[in-house]
Amino acid sequence: MNEYTSFAWVYDQFMDNIPYKEWGDYFLGLLKEEGIEEGIILELGCGTGTFTTLLAEAGYEMIGVDLSEEMLGMAMDKQVERGTDILYLHQDMRELDLYGTVRAVVSVCDTMNYLLEKEDLKKVFSLVNNYLDPGGLFIFDLNTIYKYEKILGNCVIGENREERSLLWENVYDQEKRINEYNLTIYEKVQGGDLYERMEEIHYQKAYPVEEIIRLLEESGLKFLHCYGEGTKEAPSPTCERVYIIAREQGKESGQNG
Repeated sequence: MNEYTSFAWVYDQFMDNIPYKEWGDYFLGLLKEEGIEEGIILELGCGTGTFTTLLAEAGYEMIGVDLSEEMLGMAMDKQVERGTDILYLHQDMRELDLYGTVRAVVSVCDTMNYLLEKEDLKKVFSLVNNYLDPGGLFIFDLNTIYKYEKILGNCVIGENREERSLLWENVYDQEKRINEYNLTIYEKVQGGDLYERMEEIHYQKAYPVEEIIRLLEESGLKFLHCYGEGTKEAPSPTCERVYIIAREQGKESGQNG
């Protein structure tokens, strides 16, 4: 999980088509439906802090955790620009370490798909359960098996921008359910016609929803809902992204740990 080093500096430019505002409104609606209208929220895999900032500006106290120092550097720059007060932590979510509990944990943009082993997923789920307030909420998304098999798998995506270009090659192993992303960035050297080439390789794994539910419950969390993208309904067979909602259970009110 050493992704997002070279790519961090151009991430926001090439990901400007991601509907963060719509995702933010959707998550805010889910949080408020479950009675979480204030308090501390932790985002796992916060990246450059775009989604973290949206929730902070909605009135929540935010903590952002990410493994990439480069991405967190961009998030800190964004914080200065927007005037937010967010605590950013450089941590591996598989070794999450907080000083206390939080009202909710959220994760977007297929962060959980980066965990390639079910043991790692279960470990993260257990840590989330540990750091949630009594009755706290966990909301995260996942790319679906359908998306990897039918949309992303074995396709090549190219984007040209004024100063840089991105080549995104996908290779999907259907047996292992692992998608390999080969990212090549061509960055124009300032003051010339030459381009610097940077490469990164990312891996994501597709999980059946049934396996996710089982791992959540084995980790002590109570599964509540699985919604298709942007809906409050069960996902269709051609759904590309699902949202999972689970609740902490087992702590007594007032317990902190």
